[in-house]
Parts: sequence; structure tokens; C-alpha cells
Amino acid sequence: MTTQKLLDKQTLRYEVLGTRRFSNYMIATMVSIGGVGFFLAGLSSYFKVDLLPTGNAVDLIFIPQGIALSFYGTCGLLLATYLWLTISWNVGAGFNEFSQDSGKFRLFRWGRPGKNRKVEQTYPLENIQSVQIKIREGLNPQRTIYLRIKGRNDIPLTRAGQPMALDKIENQAAEIARFLGVPMEGL
Repeated sequence: MTTQKLLDKQTLRYEVLGTRRFSNYMIATMVSIGGVGFFLAGLSSYFKVDLLPTGNAVDLIFIPQGIALSFYGTCGLLLATYLWLTISWNVGAGFNEFSQDSGKFRLFRWGRPGKNRKVEQTYPLENIQSVQIKIREGLNPQRTIYLRIKGRNDIPLTRAGQPMALDKIENQAAEIARFLGVPMEGL
């Protein structure tokens, strides 16, 4: 969860960042540049015309080097297209809203285009048993806030990707638990 808004004294809302992060833009840009470079090198070896501003791809033998470069370039361009589409759709963005007026918790996320583009779940606040924090350190650290709901699996509230700082995640979990009047677990 990134930003918090107290819409009024009865509603707490956290915006969740999706795929429009700086790191995703950088990765998509690098994959795009690499894919175009490999593809142009493969085409240069086939047509014997130098399509790249640097290097000398004309001297490459088309079979097997040019074909391999063209294949890698095609794969890179397809991956870059997927990354740019995911960024433009802002997959994973949404919000978590706790409303004491309506007595409901609303989880909303954007997905990929199709019939399930909008992912929305609503739960009664009285079914929320606790707020949990799960922290796993190591090579792939994970710091996640979960809601424990009666008769359901634990629901993650934090965004995927870069883990949040410990103090921020603890403060958010405590604020949610205080707002809902439920215990906090996992510390």
C-alpha cells in the first residue's frame, strides 16, 4: 500500500501502486532497446545492409548467427510489447477501502483486459478477525500485511514488488487494526 487517505472519520482508504513503477519503465526500455538491436543485427546479416549505427553486422553469416540474432530480437520485442502493455493497463493498481458507514471492506484491483478487468471483492467488517504482518528476510525479502477473515484465506493488502520499510508496514498495520478494532498479529 502506498498512500493513505482518511476520506472521513468513517472511511479509511489505501491506494495500491500497480505496474507503473520506475523500475518497470526501466526494464521495459532496456528490453525494447535490446530487442530492436538484436533484430536489426539479424536483418543486417540477411540483407547485407548495415542497419545499426554501430558495429558491423553485415559481416555476420546469416545461418546460424543471423537467424539466432533475429530469433532473440523477436523474443525481446514480444517481451517488450508485453511489458509496455502491462504498464499501460496498470495491472495491479487499485485500493483497499474500509468503510464503517457501510460496514464493508472493499478490495479493488485493475487486471488485464477481458471480462475480469476489474477485480473487486467486498467483505463485511464484522468478519475481519485480525490484521497480520508476515515478514520474511533473506535473498527475496517479503513484508506483507494480510487481513484474516472468517471462512476465507488470508487476503494480502500490500503491493507486489519492492518491500516496504519495516516501520511503514508496522504503522499501516497498526492503523488498520486500530480503525477496525481488531488485534494485530505477527510481530
